[in-house]
Amino acid sequence: MASVPSLASSVNQRVADALASALPEAGAADPLLRRSDRADFQANGILALAKKAKANPRELATTVVEGIPTGDLIQEIEVSGPGFLNITITDRAIIETLAARAGDDRLGVPLAANPGTTVIDYAQPNVAKEMHVGHLRSAVIGAAMVEILEFTGEKVVRRHHIGDWGTQFGMLIQYLLEHPHELDHKSDEEVSGEEAMSNLNRLYKASRALFDSDEEFKTRARARVVDLQAGDPETLSLWQRFVDESKIYFYSVFNKLDMDIQDPDVVGESGYNDMLVETCKLLEESGVAVRSNGALCVFFDDVKGPDGNPTPLIVQKSDGGFGYAATDLSAIRNRVADLSATTLIYVVDARQSLHFKMVFETARRAGWLNDEVKAVQLAFGTVLGKDGKPFKTREGETVRLVDLLDEAVERATAVVRDKAEKVGLTEAEIVENGQYVGIGAVKYADLSTSAARDYKFDLDQMVSLNGDTSVYLQYAYARIRSIMRNAGDRKPVAHPELELAPAERALGLHLDHFGELIAEAAAEHAPHKLAAYLYQLSSLYTTFYDQCPVVKPEPELVVGENRLFLCDLTARTLTKGMALLGIRTPEKL
Repeated sequence: MASVPSLASSVNQRVADALASALPEAGAADPLLRRSDRADFQANGILALAKKAKANPRELATTVVEGIPTGDLIQEIEVSGPGFLNITITDRAIIETLAARAGDDRLGVPLAANPGTTVIDYAQPNVAKEMHVGHLRSAVIGAAMVEILEFTGEKVVRRHHIGDWGTQFGMLIQYLLEHPHELDHKSDEEVSGEEAMSNLNRLYKASRALFDSDEEFKTRARARVVDLQAGDPETLSLWQRFVDESKIYFYSVFNKLDMDIQDPDVVGESGYNDMLVETCKLLEESGVAVRSNGALCVFFDDVKGPDGNPTPLIVQKSDGGFGYAATDLSAIRNRVADLSATTLIYVVDARQSLHFKMVFETARRAGWLNDEVKAVQLAFGTVLGKDGKPFKTREGETVRLVDLLDEAVERATAVVRDKAEKVGLTEAEIVENGQYVGIGAVKYADLSTSAARDYKFDLDQMVSLNGDTSVYLQYAYARIRSIMRNAGDRKPVAHPELELAPAERALGLHLDHFGELIAEAAAEHAPHKLAAYLYQLSSLYTTFYDQCPVVKPEPELVVGENRLFLCDLTARTLTKGMALLGIRTPEKL
C-alpha cells in the first residue's frame, strides 16, 4: 500500500516553505490553500500574515512567488488583488499523481496518522416491536460511518443497543406463560421475518388488550416484571424467546437494507443490567449524583424546566428502578474500560440531544470520559413526507420500514426494466439491479442530506435518473463499465506528456481530492460530504464524457488510452466511495 500525497498538499508545502523563508518570524504559517474558479488553487493566507508582521501584503506575496520553483508541479503563479496567489498546476503533475493513485488498491488514500478505537452505537430497534421509518436513519448513517472510519484505519466496534428490557415485558411474558403456543412456528423450515413479526404483533395486541381490561392479569403482569428484574430462570427463558423471535425479524429487515449486522454486536439494554447497581454506587460515592426525594439525580446549572427549577438526570428512581440514564452510563463504562474506546459515537435522533448532553457531562464528571476519550452524538433529523410533515400512512400510522423498502425496490425495478432491453439485462439481473438501485436510492437520499437536517422522503425523486440521486451515480459507473467493454483492445494507460482538455483537468483534480475528502468525512462524522463528492465526480465525468470522445469518434491512440485511464480511475473511485456509503454499483444498468 502506498499513500500518495495529493496535489493540494504538495502545492501547500511549496507555498508554506516559500512563506517561511520570506517571513521567517512567522514560523510554520498556513497558506490557506483552497480550490478556486480563477485557477486550480488559491492561497489566501498571506493577508493575515502580512497584517501581523505589519508588511505590505502584495509585496510579501511577490517575494513568496519568487521563492517558489515552477515547471514540474506548478505551472504558473500570479499575485492577484491585495495579495492572493492564483496557482495553476502542470498537466503532467495531474496525470503522474493519478497514475500513482491507480497503482494502489486504496487509490493512494493514506491511513490516519493516529488511529484509535471507535465504538459506534447505531441501528437500535426495539424487541417485540416493528421497525418503522424512524429506525432507518440510525441504521444507514451508522453503517456508512463504520465503513468510512474503518477505511481510514480506525478500529471500529459496532454496538446495536436494542430495546430489550423494561416494564412492557412483564405483560408479554405473563401472556406467553398463559398462552404457551403463541410464538410457535408453523413448520420446522426457516422462519421468515414477516412470520416472526406477525407472531409478535398478534401477541402484543392480545396481551395489551388483556392488560387494559383485566385487573387480575395486570397484577400478575406487574409481578412478572419483578421476577424478570430478579433474574428468575423461567421468566428469563420466556423473555429470551421474545428476543430470539425479534432477531429473526430484525435480521430480515437489515438483510433487505443490504446491511451486515452480527449477533455479538447486538448488546441490548439488558446487557448492562449487572452494572447498574455499581454505576449508581460510583456516582453517589463520588458526589457526582445526589439523592433528591429518594431518587438518585445529577443536576446541571444550565438545564432547567419550564418552572425555572433545575431538571436533573434521574439515574435511579425513588422506587429503586433504573432509568435509561443508568443503562447509558453503564454502557459508557463498559465501552471505555472493556472495549478500550477512544471515541464513542451515538447515532441517535436529535430529539434525544438533551438526554445525551446530560449523560456525557455526568460521565465526564465521573472521570469515565476525559481529554483522551470523547463521546459525540451524531444526531439526526426526522424523515418527512412530501408534504413536509413527519412521514405517516394515509391513516396517520407510522410507516413500516419493510413496506417502504419493498416499494423502493418495486419502483427501482420498473426504472431498470425500462432500460433493460437496451443494455441486454437478463430477468435475474433486472431483479438484482432493482434491489441495488432501490435500496441505494433510500440510503443515498438519507446520506446526501446533512444528518442534522430533516429530509423529505420522495420515492419518485429518489429513483430518478436525473439530479442528485444514487441512480445517477450508479448510471455513471455502469456507463464507464460499458465504455471499457467497448474499447476493444485499447487499454487504459496514463500519458503524463499530454496536454489536457479543461474537462479532463477538472475531472483529474477532483479525483485527486478523494483521500482528503475521506479524512474530512471521517473526522467530522459527515457521510453527506462523501455523497456530495461522489455526485460532483459523476457530474464532472458527464461533462468530460460529452466533451472528450473516448471510443467514438476514435481519438488518436495515446489520447484514447489516457482518457480510458481517467474513465477507469473514475469508476474505481465511484465504486469505492459508494461502497463506503453501503451502496452497490451494478456493472450494467
